[in-house]
This record gives sequence, structure tokens and C-alpha cells, in this order.
Amino acid sequence: MAFQGKKLINDPNDVVTEFIEGLVETYPGLQYLDGFPEVKVVLRADVSSATYDKVAIISGGGSGHEPAHAGFVGEGMLTAAICGDVFASPPVDSILSGIRAVTGSMGCLLIVTNYTGDRLNFGLAAEQAKSEGYKVETVIVGDDCALPPPRGIAGRRGLAGTILVNKVAGAAAAAGHSLADVAAEAKHASEIVGTMGVALSVCTLPGQVTSDRLGPGKMELGLGIHGEPGAVVADLQPVDVVVSHVLKQILSQETNYVPITRGSRVVLMTNGLGATPIMELMIASGKAVPKLQLEHGLAVDRVYTGSFMTSLDMAGFSISIMKADETILQRLDAATKAPYWPVGVDGNHPAAKIPVPMPPSRSTKSDESFSQPPQLSQEGHILEVAIEAAANAVINLRDSLNEWDGKVGDGDCGSTMYKGATAILEDIKNYPLNDAAETVNEIGSSIRRIMGGTSGILYSIICKAAYAQLKASSQPVVTAKQWAEALEASIAAVCKYGGASAGYRTLLDALIPASTMLQERLNAGDDPCIAFVLSSEAALAGAESTKHMQAQAGRSTYVSGEILASVPDPGAMAAASWYTAAALAVKDKYGASS
Repeated sequence: MAFQGKKLINDPNDVVTEFIEGLVETYPGLQYLDGFPEVKVVLRADVSSATYDKVAIISGGGSGHEPAHAGFVGEGMLTAAICGDVFASPPVDSILSGIRAVTGSMGCLLIVTNYTGDRLNFGLAAEQAKSEGYKVETVIVGDDCALPPPRGIAGRRGLAGTILVNKVAGAAAAAGHSLADVAAEAKHASEIVGTMGVALSVCTLPGQVTSDRLGPGKMELGLGIHGEPGAVVADLQPVDVVVSHVLKQILSQETNYVPITRGSRVVLMTNGLGATPIMELMIASGKAVPKLQLEHGLAVDRVYTGSFMTSLDMAGFSISIMKADETILQRLDAATKAPYWPVGVDGNHPAAKIPVPMPPSRSTKSDESFSQPPQLSQEGHILEVAIEAAANAVINLRDSLNEWDGKVGDGDCGSTMYKGATAILEDIKNYPLNDAAETVNEIGSSIRRIMGGTSGILYSIICKAAYAQLKASSQPVVTAKQWAEALEASIAAVCKYGGASAGYRTLLDALIPASTMLQERLNAGDDPCIAFVLSSEAALAGAESTKHMQAQAGRSTYVSGEILASVPDPGAMAAASWYTAAALAVKDKYGASS
């Protein structure tokens, strides 16, 4: 069923003039002729026919293909663009106005897409301009490779390959070449480029109904940029298959549309038709390059991906292949101020991928994984006891954590923590327990590998910050004071990156009281084991106090205060649980000897 198309416009009759106004307001290097609505011409603000000493490059056609052609006006590309109404060739008087505005003593080149209306109107304007004394040359671009060779006079349609021709001509003109030479380069470029499009939907003209010509699950190969029918309607296929078909059609030796054979160098342009996300266009380009290289034996020198010549809101893309040589590449790489020509594309490609960098601590060591020392030091034994007790406490608390989290979150806190704890118990056999800093770092690696969600990243941050703090010490054995400093550094990192602080109803409401108490007791001279136990009591008290807090972070912020008051924060309870278990286990086993 057809339905009224949705457009963010005012009067459908004003879309082109209002587009031009917005374009010129956006880019200070552009102006337009004050002849609305009949004359719709965008031109370079720095060019005047009275003083311009280079060949002017003029293109244009019906609107609805933006950014083509007005978006490619700028030094090094088009000097002016003549805009018709949507999908309608610009009138002769408008084209003449553009010629008169920018053409100096060197003359002008008209680059025209191969549609009957454009050929006739630009042709008549060229003849009139010549009669007024202007030097004018014309190049017709027909790069469509979707349809069989035409038998009549219509010829191949002009598509996105025109943008590449415009760039070649604009760069040649900017280099100061004569009109004859610029026209020759543009004509040559038009003869070595081929294009084919694939559409998932037809476009909707402003103020018109949306056509349902393409049903669900269908695509049209070779659809024209004005919505005219293509070569065939087919079932939607994976982009791999679509790209393969399009490339074979463009490079077909039977039609011989482009003089490209195995061993040739080429340029690839993947052009969005208006409603295709850049992600999908990049996927198409990423698949096209190796197919061109491996299946067709071509060297791909440049890749341009984006929306260059669209068809209003049509979903789909076109692929253009242009044969490349050093002159073509020089013209395409030449600087331009045209606002919609892609930047960062010039130059030869380095390797597409490089190895993932390893942490400095690993890259300077052997490639062997850490393993538990054959004999543990006293510090190693203490770490082993603390880690095992902490992990088991979390495992035993899984169901309670899930129950609490089911009321204030998404119900998986216990399961997530359980995954991390079991991974730690599995990996502990490989932890370098005699090295406290590296052990903490390895715990973080275990967590990062297996734990998802916010809990996983928070505990990874905790471990990484503690590791950095412990690693800064040159002492062989980590003291209780240094453990306290590591805890403080971890809390600071969570506050910095997570945005929470005390009273936000998070795990910090357990860890901050623990850190405060630990530092107080150690500064007072308490035995480290006693200090840690007392700090664990502070952690538990802090976790329990979260019942009386209004959540300010995480999913709990969306839960009513009444429900929050019925349960403590699961994250805070988990933190208090493992902290307390570790402190008590060390005290029970080692007491004051630690």
C-alpha cells in the first residue's frame, strides 16, 4: 500500500532553494546567484568571470542527488553547479547564468550527465554562450553498466562516476591547463569509469506518496537514480553476493563498458543512495576490495566510501570502478575545498591491520604464561588464602545477590560475580602469588575475560589501579600500608571513571568505609590483621547502610525508594562479602604473624 512520505520540509516546491540557502550558510566558500526560484546556481565565492584566470568547471542537473552537484563546488573541483528542480533538468537560462558568472578568458567546461533533458538544456546553453563569445566545451558522462548496450540514441545513464570525472577535471583546471587539455582529461576519465547501483527501496519525492514497487525481501539491480526501473528485481542477498554480481557486471568483457583487464590499477567508489548507513557502505567497500584484487586481478589504488550522488531517500548503493594511472591518481589526490569530497583518502595504503600491542610488562618478558611458583613465600601463602576465601564467599552469596538485584536491577549480579569468582579459582594455579602486584593484575585479567556488564569493568578498573599503585613500590614485600594505598587508588579510579562516590548506593559504599577505617587503624599502630578485620566490619556496615540511600548510579536509579529500602545494594554487599572473607581468613590462619 502506498502512503504519504515523511519529510522534514516546508513547501515541497521550495526544497531546492531552501537547500541552497542552508548549504551556503554552512560553507562560507560558497555563494548562490540571486535569481530564485528560476535561477538556482551555486558558485565559488572567490571566483568572478571578470578576473578568473583558469578554466571554469560547471556541472549540474536535477536536484535530489545531494551532495551532487552543489556539494562539490570548491577550489580544485567545480566552479559552479546548476541546480534544477527535483529530478528535473535545469532550464537553459539558469545554465547560462552560471556560465556568465564564472567563465573568464580561459573558458569553461560543462560536465553533463547523460540524460536527454540535461543534454538538450546544457547543449543549448553552450551554443548560446558561444554566440556571446565564451569558450565552451562539453563532456557527456554515461557510466551506467547495469543495462545491456543501448540500441537507440539514449546511451548509458550518468551516475556516480560523474563525481570522479568532476574531480579529475577540477584538478586539471586548478593546475592551469588549457580548456582543450582539461576537456580531454575529463573525456578520458568519463570513458574509463563504470557504475552499477543496487536499491532496497525506491525514493519518495517531496510531497508525493511512497511507492511500494519493491516489496519486502526484494532488491532491484540497476535501478536508476531517479527511481526508474533497473535490470531485474531479485530476492535480497547478503552483501557479499550483491557486491560480486555488481563487480562482474561492471567489469564484464562481453559488454566491454570499461577498458579494465586483469593487471589494471583501479579506483573504487562505493556510493550511498540516500538512506544507507555508513556502516553498510563500509561493509560493501570492505568486501569489494579483496574481490577486485583476488577474483579480478586488479590493484585497488584508492577507495572512496560515502554518499556522493544520492537519490533522495533511496536505500541502496552504487559501485563505481575507474581505471587508474599516475595522472588520474594525481588529479584525484589534488587538494580541493569542495565540502563533500572525502578527505584522508589520498596516498598509498599501508597494511590494513597490525598486531595488537602487548602491555610493556609482558612484551619485555618471555612469551610464557605466568604460573604459580613451586614454593610460596609467606606473602604468597597469605595471598592464596585471601583470594580463595574471597572467591568462595562470592560463590556462596550468588543466590542472595541475584535475589536482591532482581528487586533493584536486572537480577544477574550474583551470576556475574559468580562467573568472576569461579574464573579466579580456576586461574589461581597460574597466578605468580609471590609477586603481589602481578597477582592482582592477573586477577583483573581473569575478571576482564569472563565477567560482563558494569561489574566486570568496575572490578577490572579496581585491579588495574591497585596493580599500578603496588607496582610503583620498589620493596620486595608489600606492606599493609601499601595495600591500604592500593585500595585507596582503586576507589579513586572507580570514582573517576564510574562517576559515583560515597552515598550513591554502589560498591563504593562498602569500599570507602573500609579504606577509611583501614588507614585509621594502621596509622594508630594496630596489628595489620586486626586493622583489616575492623575495616571489613566497616565495609559490611557501609553495605547494609545502602538500604537507606537513594540510588544515583546504575539501573537502581529507576527504582522507587520504597523498593530500594527493602534490600541493600547487591554490589556493595558483594564487595563487603569478599573483603570480609579475605580479612577473616588471613586472621584465622596467620594472626599477628602476618
